[in-house]
Amino acid sequence: MKQEWKAPLRIGAVLFGLYLAIHYWGKLASLAALALGAGFPLVLGAVIAYAVNILMSMYEGWYFPKSKTQAVVKSRRLVCLLLAYASLLAIVILIIRMILPELIQSFSLLIQELTPVFQELSIKLNENLGPDQLAALPGLFTSDGTINWHELAVKVINFLLTGLGGVMGSLMSLVSAAVSTAFTAIVSVIFSIYLLMGKEKLSRQCTLVLKAYLNPNWYSRLLYFLETLHNCFRHFVVGQCTEAVILGLLCMGGMLLFQFPYASMVGTLIGFTALIPVAGAYIGAGVGAFMIFTVSPLKALLFLVFISVLQQLEGNLIYPKVVGSSIGLPGIWVLAAVTIGGGVLGIGGMLLAVPLAATFYQILRDDVVRRNQ
Repeated sequence: MKQEWKAPLRIGAVLFGLYLAIHYWGKLASLAALALGAGFPLVLGAVIAYAVNILMSMYEGWYFPKSKTQAVVKSRRLVCLLLAYASLLAIVILIIRMILPELIQSFSLLIQELTPVFQELSIKLNENLGPDQLAALPGLFTSDGTINWHELAVKVINFLLTGLGGVMGSLMSLVSAAVSTAFTAIVSVIFSIYLLMGKEKLSRQCTLVLKAYLNPNWYSRLLYFLETLHNCFRHFVVGQCTEAVILGLLCMGGMLLFQFPYASMVGTLIGFTALIPVAGAYIGAGVGAFMIFTVSPLKALLFLVFISVLQQLEGNLIYPKVVGSSIGLPGIWVLAAVTIGGGVLGIGGMLLAVPLAATFYQILRDDVVRRNQ
């Protein structure tokens, strides 16, 4: 008799929960957004820990894996954790050192090229505009038609003083955003270190909780889903990094072959932005085209043609093969997942769609095989 009441009671509880969720959807969404904003540093820390754990696990496999010495065993986690963070920091510093100096140099060249253009513009205005037309301009030109730099500086200073209140407000907002970002980054890194140092203990605790509140059937299903999801995400990260390195090297080699300037810098930038699936290389291509434009507009146009062809080859051949094979997802479904994920959630959707699609693809494939046996 007691068992007969459980099923209707559960159905009623589910229906009542759905009613509350639909009726108070706006308030629940606001509450969820507030909770996500408050816990964002912890969520970011968990994401960082997951990414760093891939590199740390690799180092642990190299750090005297067969040694039984207590000093080695106790120091393995800390040493490998420090090596993982040091490796990532070294990669970031290397990328900045390769990109930033040449980017500054390109801006300097652009300014040097624009200075004669402004001077030529001043001469053309003097030739094409009469004295009455020049006099009508608000004091920016002298009687001989050249730019009145003193008057221009005075007007700029007056404009800045007039808008000082708005500038100060924007400056305070910028400082506040910088402090908030720095705080979030520090808390996220510290939280990720705590997670990595005690990941085995945390895993055991989560296992005990799930076993205590779930029946064995649901527990085994959830464990299978989480293991599949973990394997797909891990292989996706490794495959995405491999694909980014391949694309960066191909871009650098092609630029050296066609004698484009800034080959090493642009190849590094495109390889870094290629961590964003399929569309990431176009972001780096825009910056690279701008830099090449400061040297030669014709070469910048040819570079855009080159990177478009390379991106088509990468997106339709290299990416589905490298990333798709690493996660066991056919190339056609990789393209479909990236397209749908990008359309729904933008760049974040592109990053999440492929491993999620691979997870459901593998679960569905295993279930179909099991049912057909």
